[in-house]
Amino acid sequence: MSESPAMHAEIAVHREELAALCRRYGVRRLEIFGSAARGTDFDPKTSDADFLVEFDRGGAHGPLEQFFGFAEALEKLLGRSVDLVEREALEQSENYIRRRGILADAETVYE
Repeated sequence: MSESPAMHAEIAVHREELAALCRRYGVRRLEIFGSAARGTDFDPKTSDADFLVEFDRGGAHGPLEQFFGFAEALEKLLGRSVDLVEREALEQSENYIRRRGILADAETVYE
């Protein structure tokens, strides 16, 4: 992983809890991107954490509960604001510059 030292430490400390949340909310894959992945402009005191997520559908949670429940659980676990983006939506985005930039930064946290 190449995320910033601060995010790397947070993820490492919470690795088991992150995996448990992913299983609970039916997450197939979770990736971090943006400043937390680049590490060059991440401020541990003020920066949020940006995640790409792929969900398995048809589990115990409906799509809205799955998305918002997982985002809220991540914020609570990490103690910071979280922006959650579904990978499928990003891949279908017509903004190829944004899509390419995010995917270039993305680092897998859970799979």
